[in-house]
This record gives sequence, C-alpha cells and structure tokens, in this order.
Amino acid sequence: MRDLSSIVKAYDVRGVVPDQLDEDIARDLGAAFARFVGGPAVVTAYDMRESSIPLSRAFGDGVRSQGVDVVDAGLGSTDMLYFASGHLDLPGAMFTASHNPARYNGIKMCRAGAAPIGQDSGLTDIRDAAAAGVPAADGEPGELTSRDLLAEYAAYLRGLVDLSGSRPLTVVVDAGNGMGGHTVPVVLADLPLRIIPMYFELDGNFPNHEANPLEPANIVDLQQRVVAEGADIGIAFDGDADRCFIVDELGAPVTPSAVTALVAVRELTKAGDDPADRVIIHNLICSHAVPEIVAEHGGTPVRTRVGHSFIKAEMARTGAVFGGEHSAHYYFRDFWRADTGMLAAMHVLAALGTSDQPLSQLAAAYARYPASGEINSTVDDQAGRLQAVEEHFGALQGVELDHLDGLTVQLPDGSWFNIRASNTEPLLRLNVEARDEASMTRLRDEALAVVRA
Repeated sequence: MRDLSSIVKAYDVRGVVPDQLDEDIARDLGAAFARFVGGPAVVTAYDMRESSIPLSRAFGDGVRSQGVDVVDAGLGSTDMLYFASGHLDLPGAMFTASHNPARYNGIKMCRAGAAPIGQDSGLTDIRDAAAAGVPAADGEPGELTSRDLLAEYAAYLRGLVDLSGSRPLTVVVDAGNGMGGHTVPVVLADLPLRIIPMYFELDGNFPNHEANPLEPANIVDLQQRVVAEGADIGIAFDGDADRCFIVDELGAPVTPSAVTALVAVRELTKAGDDPADRVIIHNLICSHAVPEIVAEHGGTPVRTRVGHSFIKAEMARTGAVFGGEHSAHYYFRDFWRADTGMLAAMHVLAALGTSDQPLSQLAAAYARYPASGEINSTVDDQAGRLQAVEEHFGALQGVELDHLDGLTVQLPDGSWFNIRASNTEPLLRLNVEARDEASMTRLRDEALAVVRA
C-alpha cells in the first residue's frame, strides 16, 4: 500500500512529477474518485503544463475502469472546470499545480455542481482508496468524449457582468504564460476594451516569471507596462487563472481586500428581498474595511477561517451572494459558489467602466487602513511561538484574543493582527493592520520580535 499523504493536501493533490505524482498514481486516483462520487460521468480539464495531458488521460482511464464516462473539456482554467461541473452537473477534476513551479502538477477535484472536495469532505477517502488500489469494475469501461466549453464559459460570464456599456478602457493583462492567455481573448473579445497582452503564450515552464502574482516581484513587469502604456488598469492572473490581481493606472497594487469590498458593494446593489442576498463572506485576514463597508451598504458580513473549503462551506450554509479572501480568491453564488478570477476582474472592469474616476481614486474608497501584507517567519516550534505571542499580548490591558484560525489579537486602538501556522511548511504567517502607518509598523515589529525571539 503506497503512502500518498505527501501529495494529498488539505484541498487538492499536489506534487513533483514524476517523483511524487505519476500516471500510475493518477490512474488510481481516477478510479478512487469515480467510486467516491458515483454517477454516470466525470468532466476533466487541464492546464498548459507538459505533464497535464498525460496525467489527465491516466486519471480518465482510471475513471473509465469503473464503468464511468469521461467528458474531456480539454485545455482550460480552473474556473472553467468549475463552470463545466456546474453547467453539466457532473463531478470534475482539474489538472494543474496553479502557481507552483514547472516541475509540479496536481489535481483539484469537485462534486457535481462544483461542490468542493477537501480533506474533511472526501479527499482522505479518495487518497486511502487509491493507495490501496481500486480493481476495475465488472462490465464495460466508460466512454471518452471531448467537449469544448470555452465559448459557453465565456458567454455565461458575460451574462453575469455586462461590459458592453463600458467607457473605452486600456487594459494590460499579464497571464504569466498561464491559462489567462487562453481564456481572456475569448471572454473579453469584442468589448470596448483595448487589451494589451503580456505573456499570453501558454508555457508551463514559466519563462518570464512565476505565475504567482501574490509575490510582489511577479507583478513588476505589469506595473511598469501599465504606466508605460498609460493604461487604465492592469490585471494579473495566476497559473490556472482562478485568482486575479489588480494594478491601478499609477502602477500601484489594489489589495484583494479592496477588490472584495468593491465587488461586495456591486452585489449588494442588486440584492433582492432574500436575506441571503445581503450576506458577504470574508476571511479573517481581510481588512476590517471589508465588514465595515459591507455593513454600511446594508449587507451582513460573515467572518471565516482562511481556505476555500471554509469559505464554500459558509457560503452554502448562509446562501451568501459573494465571498472574498485576501489571497485573491473570489467566490460567487451565481457561479456555483466557486472561485473565479475572471468574474472578479470583470466586476472591477465594470465598476471602472461606469465611473469617471481613475482606478486609484475608485479603489481608495475601499482601502482604509495600512496593512503589512503577509510576512512569513521560519520557526522550529510553531505551537511554542504561537503560545509566546499569546502570552505576550494577552497580558496587555484591553486586548481581545480569538482562535478562529490561528491567533487573532485585537488592540483597543483598532489595530489587530493574525498569526497562523502553515499546514505544509515550518512557517508562521503574520498579517497586521492598523489605523495609521506608524501604529502598523510598531505592532508589526513587536509581533515579529516575539515570533523570532
């Protein structure tokens, strides 16, 4: 029995190819997935990595060995696979390692209707079954068919956000040699947008920069190009294009918290009588401006742990119309509660296209407080350092502590920070926010001094 625990993570499968993840493992995972989800068929899609097609085909062979059909949607973004799962009402599997380096690949799985599968909702069962080996089912193997869903995906998104009435905008898009280069030309075609493409060539070796716009170094090219072109906005997608990052006309990043607040306000303006239409989910490291702005616009903010399985579960429980994470994942009830960077980008384009303000001014209304961004510290004893932070700050007067996810410390002056342990590395992740830059800097340095003592 093989040990697959090193590649089956909290939300997906991820590993180095072929050392950790190969076609034999993919085939066994496909068979286990088919048995777990049941039903007549599974839809698959894959990104531009060299190993994605072979892994996808092997997984499909495993699925078909159980008498289950495979609908191969071909090349696509992760949110296109979620669309396929929702639109066809089929379980789905996406072959991608998102923003990881070229030597990695992985599998994101979902139930029919893009319902998530994570460690606590079936992924562990799939892992254990695959590790033990799944014998072929009696009877004929399932059939394999191909279906190109890109045009239907684009039409669906354009039906949710109408950009046809936008003022003319110049838009620089950095696809990072990832799947945005495949989807953007179709989704944003024939609109009053002048698209300036950067790194649209699909290349899983990522020759220009890592496809991870969360790292500031990876959006420098975009920032410079926006300014050089006199563009209205810059958009960067990660490797599988399920996340988007925004740059204003001055080349400055617009924080994911500000994007969350902006999209939330747009969703709230069309809210109906159902109370769920006013529920907005935000994770606990989003800026405090997000729940403030949601409440100011008649919404009901709901705070969750970090991670898409928690966001999606809370959206299902509350019926929330929208959810945002500070990592630039954005979730929409109209998109089967799944995350889609493209739809979030379209909302920002629509807001800008109907405003006479530049994006820097438009976004300023949603960005109220200085923040540190996420700061990682390598530590030998995560639990011990967290305890030290709690003891240090818990001794201060008027401080409130909570443990929804890691440790959140709220100070009387409105400053706060969250510190969480990484699930996969010996790291503590710190996020700090305060009412002014000096207070943020002081709190950041004090917290880091305790963590790194």
